[in-house]
Amino acid sequence: MSKLLRNLRYDWPLHFVLVLTNWLPDNVVFLRLRGWLARPFLGACGTDLRIGRNVTFYNPRLISFGAHVYVANGCIFLAVEQIKVEDEVMFGPYVVVAAGNHGRAGNSYRFGDSIREPIFIGRGTWIAAHVCILAGARIGEGCVVAANAVVLRGKYSDHVLLAGVPASVKKMWEADAPWEQRL
Repeated sequence: MSKLLRNLRYDWPLHFVLVLTNWLPDNVVFLRLRGWLARPFLGACGTDLRIGRNVTFYNPRLISFGAHVYVANGCIFLAVEQIKVEDEVMFGPYVVVAAGNHGRAGNSYRFGDSIREPIFIGRGTWIAAHVCILAGARIGEGCVVAANAVVLRGKYSDHVLLAGVPASVKKMWEADAPWEQRL
């Protein structure tokens, strides 16, 4: 499919939908409405997608969301490669998910080849505010990524707390552990 056809089918209609609905407040009704209107322009999407205001999608055809996903205000999804988000994942405000990084050519990053790797986020994960998830990250299910963390390439196991720059595992818990034991 040519770039023009991809833009006409996915990118431009989605940007149009998001621009038209950005003036609506972020409450349950309008979060669901934005998600419902955005679904046809994503690569795949489960039920009950909720999208906040000022969210940006680059190459939405490469993004797949599971069921009951919440995307808060100001998130950015840069899909130069596949981004797969499983069911029940929550994104806090201003999260950046970038499936590509700049490569270096000579002494400059401006004209270097891009590094493209898919991103996977497991079921039931909570991504807190201002997190950056970079190319090649594979976050397991039931994880918490602390605010302002930078998740680099690598595989992170299930049921862990990731925090820091770069993010590392700070705590692990059993899948069925009560909330109080996870803190």
